[in-house]
Amino acid sequence: MTDHHDTHAEHHGRIRDGIDTAADKASSAYDAARHKASEAAQATVQTLETNPLGVVVGGMALGALVALVVPRGQREKDLLAPVGRKVAAAAVAGLAAAKEAGRAELDQLGLNKGAAKDQAKSLLQGVVKAATSAGTAAAQAGKEQVKGG
Repeated sequence: MTDHHDTHAEHHGRIRDGIDTAADKASSAYDAARHKASEAAQATVQTLETNPLGVVVGGMALGALVALVVPRGQREKDLLAPVGRKVAAAAVAGLAAAKEAGRAELDQLGLNKGAAKDQAKSLLQGVVKAATSAGTAAAQAGKEQVKGG
């Protein structure tokens, strides 16, 4: 009877040791995970402070990737379709307004298609005049050299 009692006590002791070991390992794993989470949070804050634009671009890329992977439901399509049309219309209107404002600014500075054509014509006339003058001067110098020589 003592043998049975001792065997039962040994078995109970091994179970308790196993439980204690598991609890120690779980506690260590929890501490390590908490430490790594703290380090990750610090790294995230540092990244946000040093490169906020990179974080925004990365977030947008991640969002686009998730949007590609996760299928849209019919309810989402119904709710977001009008918003998408409004955003697209606003983008087109904004682009047209920016284009017109830029064109008006360039016209005001005299930088338009007609002015550029006139400038090119004037430049070409100047080059032709300079070439003619240079040719005349060279011919004159040659005549004088022949007379003098």
